[in-house]
Amino acid sequence: MIGALLNAFRIPDLRNRILFTLAIVAVYRVGAHIPVPGVDPNAVKGLVSQGSALGLLNLFAGGALENFAVFALGIMPYITASIIMQLLTAVVPTIERWQKEGESGQRKITQTTRYLTLALGLIESVGLVALFQAPPSSGGLGVDFSLVTSFVIVVTLLAGTALIMWLGENITQRGIGNGMSLLIFVSIIARFPTAMVQAFRLNNIVIVLVVLVIFLAVVAAVVMMERAQRRIPVQYAKRVVGRKVYGGVGTYIPLKINGANVIPIIFASSVLYFPTVLTQFTGNVTMQRIAGYLTSGWAYIALFAALIIFFTYFYTALVFNPIDIADNLRKQGGFIPGVRPGKNTVTYIETVLNRITLPGAVFLALIAVGPTILFQTTNVVMLQSFGGASILIMVGVALETMTQLESQLKMRHYDGFFK
Repeated sequence: MIGALLNAFRIPDLRNRILFTLAIVAVYRVGAHIPVPGVDPNAVKGLVSQGSALGLLNLFAGGALENFAVFALGIMPYITASIIMQLLTAVVPTIERWQKEGESGQRKITQTTRYLTLALGLIESVGLVALFQAPPSSGGLGVDFSLVTSFVIVVTLLAGTALIMWLGENITQRGIGNGMSLLIFVSIIARFPTAMVQAFRLNNIVIVLVVLVIFLAVVAAVVMMERAQRRIPVQYAKRVVGRKVYGGVGTYIPLKINGANVIPIIFASSVLYFPTVLTQFTGNVTMQRIAGYLTSGWAYIALFAALIIFFTYFYTALVFNPIDIADNLRKQGGFIPGVRPGKNTVTYIETVLNRITLPGAVFLALIAVGPTILFQTTNVVMLQSFGGASILIMVGVALETMTQLESQLKMRHYDGFFK
């Protein structure tokens, strides 16, 4: 691995891309420590440590929310907007047409995602101001902001969200890897030293070592599942055009076991924490009881796992269309050996997809609820800070970035990371 990194720095183009990526990451981390004017960061830190929903947002913001920094909203508005656009692709014909138009259609989708991100950032920033103004009995700070101060806070947070979008897109275009994914990766990694210090303060080295071993085992399992595929063989018929023969080659359709990645966990978390957010805004007693029931205890764990399995099937059905695959195969003269083209091919692909989605969904559920169970039994803070979603994101982004570097090195006849 060290040799591959040295090879990457020997190539001027790759070296410039890596250094540019590191510079953008440094700017992002600086922005996570510049506080928004008009708010006491210490009071916000105490509020974030009490709220589960705010704690989750703080994790993905790299600690910027507890500092109430310029980048306090983090990358979550963009992630939410991207997921919404993916869902709308399956139900809105216009967006579906954009997706099939190639580069021009992708530019339209990207621009719409940006506007949607700013709209969600505006809603979240206004919600945070309302939360801080709420009385302490309702989970707020009880701060009475003036109209000018509230406006400055909202504009600052919205500008931070726009700047994060710009930083991520620049990494994608001029750096290495997917910019938005790398920013999430950096946000999660930034919490690691603090979590390690808090874990060692327990003065129980045995528990800490056991947790680290479990952490490494989970990382290994995630790597295995991220690379796992079910390959459906495809054969293309021979075509004679003039004096040349085309086709007649065999290939395969790669179906990932964990095709939905971390999105079902985000969906399930959003559903369960939604009553908590409403409680913090409204202070309703009945809503507080429902929120407490849905965010703690064994009922929460069972419901969380069930929702993850449901959303895994739901999201896979939205983004993966067997009818389109079968139609494309037919147009290109391809077929699955032993399966008739048309409806039989669609049925076959659906059956395979349903079978491989189940172990992927169960794996996601175990990865998500496992750290929660261990945290409730051991009270190790590192397990709360680095749950299943965090590990999935970290491993997935690391593999994606290494794969891109691998391809760049192979193009220039250098040895890559994977042997």
